[in-house]
Amino acid sequence: MNWREHRGLGKTGLRVTGICVGGSPIGNMPNVYGYGVEDEQAVALVRAVLSGTFNFLDTSNGYGNGTSERRIGAAIKAHGGLPEGFVLDTKVDADPETRDFSGDRVRRSVEESFERLGIAYCPLMYFHDPEYYMTFEEAMLPGGPVEALVKLKEEGVVGNIGVAAGPIPMMLEYVKTDLFQVVLSHNRYTLVDRSAVPLMEEAIKRNVAYVNAAPYGGGILAKGLGDNARYMYREAKPQTVEAVRSIQAACARHQIPLAAAALQFSLRDPRVSSTVVGMSDASRIDETVALADHPIPAEFWTELETMVPPNEVWVG
Repeated sequence: MNWREHRGLGKTGLRVTGICVGGSPIGNMPNVYGYGVEDEQAVALVRAVLSGTFNFLDTSNGYGNGTSERRIGAAIKAHGGLPEGFVLDTKVDADPETRDFSGDRVRRSVEESFERLGIAYCPLMYFHDPEYYMTFEEAMLPGGPVEALVKLKEEGVVGNIGVAAGPIPMMLEYVKTDLFQVVLSHNRYTLVDRSAVPLMEEAIKRNVAYVNAAPYGGGILAKGLGDNARYMYREAKPQTVEAVRSIQAACARHQIPLAAAALQFSLRDPRVSSTVVGMSDASRIDETVALADHPIPAEFWTELETMVPPNEVWVG
């Protein structure tokens, strides 16, 4: 698959590139990423994205308590608006102080996002990280967050709704409602974790777009093993560490950057509509393009399949 080509995003009617720029790092969250990002750097990145190859940008109400959205909004204004055909999504989040994630909170979250981004309509709005606040059953109650999102879609405030969360069993429950047009999963379809495969298969069956985030597993599959090996921002399990070590060795033998293998593992799968790659600096754009285009022989992928750690250590 050519990641540059605009492909259909499930049944949404939207067409997106195979790479989606992730706006989480420009939320300026050093407690998560280990570094800060200044306003000027963030706005420069987004302006470069709006003028470049990718036509898909992902953010959230909660990234840096709105910092990511404010910076994207500033870049959109400086650019003179969103380019034609560019797809910007964001996510509804619980109130960071009260933890309220009611239907009323969903509406307030959308209002906050629209104000920061300087928009009056969003083509894709995700229900974000509900697992930290409620059960699936609670989310589906009358007057709850899912009903509020559905109504916002019916009112034309948002074009499509998705769910972006973690645990695969819970994500399957949301997809099976047939209320969502897109599902976004993170850290669960990578070189060392295949937890998301059942979700991917269910999504494809229902013509729900599957978006794959965090192909680098929080950095370990981009930078390799360091003094503090972490997968998904927590200490990596020994079997995962050993798998990464084996994959690094295979990459060295084939003269393939580890990050290129990690990114292309997601890009090459036809079940993946788009792959979210977090960026914090404009230099990452050309770096990501180079990784996506790096030649990788077919036999390399066959070799890597022998190195996947057992499923009991997958995130799930």
